[in-house]
Amino acid sequence: MTSHTAVSPRTLLLTAVSMAFFATNSLVARFALRDGQIDAVSFTVIRIFAGAAILSLLVLFRGGTVRELRTNGSAAASLALFGYAILFSFAYVSLSAGTGALVLFAAVQITMLGAGMARGERPRHSEWIGLSLAFAGLVYLVSPGLTAPSPIGTALMSLAGAGWGLYSMAARGFRSPIAATAGNFVRATPLAAATTMALWMSGRGHASWQGTALSATSGAFTSGLGYIIWYTALKDLRTSRAAIVQLTVPLLAATAGVLFMGEKLSVRLVVASAAILGGVAWALVGKSRA
Repeated sequence: MTSHTAVSPRTLLLTAVSMAFFATNSLVARFALRDGQIDAVSFTVIRIFAGAAILSLLVLFRGGTVRELRTNGSAAASLALFGYAILFSFAYVSLSAGTGALVLFAAVQITMLGAGMARGERPRHSEWIGLSLAFAGLVYLVSPGLTAPSPIGTALMSLAGAGWGLYSMAARGFRSPIAATAGNFVRATPLAAATTMALWMSGRGHASWQGTALSATSGAFTSGLGYIIWYTALKDLRTSRAAIVQLTVPLLAATAGVLFMGEKLSVRLVVASAAILGGVAWALVGKSRA
């Protein structure tokens, strides 16, 4: 293996830790929202505030300035970030940790591959085969039956994945991913605050101390620190390799959901996971070879 393709042990460790953080984020969200410990809007708002706080402190600790936080990122990216976060929360009210992560990351990759096609990229046969297989797996996952996930939850998580895919594409143009992510979290806080204020004024907001703590954990640690570790690892990963490794998150989330939350691992989920993750990986490998 040449120096151009070898991955250092440090990068492997950072990648593994960041994937564990992302999988844990699904578990934290599901645990908080499944039992009604907090409503979806309040979860999102606290998550964004906590993420903005931890990322801003890191930027300032590294010698950055408040002006750097204000000038990094963009309005479009922060809107995509907020859209992803709010849809993610509402989706996890009704989806299991593994199913939610599977739909989310499949939607992210399909969105990014689809955007490339829309820009004029000509897909290879392997990409068409992979995307067709992934789409078939997604159709099978949501087809009617006793073990089918919530259609509304699946639709919301698909839109959340599309939002994160759009945000990821916007992040490619940022010179400092950490500063830009912090800036986007900060930009998203006024929108988040306005949304939660409207909810609580309507009398429908609720949050226990445990739900609040889980929301803050999601924002500060499994999201905020997870992004920092991931962006550090990305410096030494090819785009295709980085995209493929993210497909481990649904498997980690599903396994942890079964072990720690008593969720059932249905045959439908196993078959759909194999089709979706295998299809997306096939398409990404084909894209990389092109």
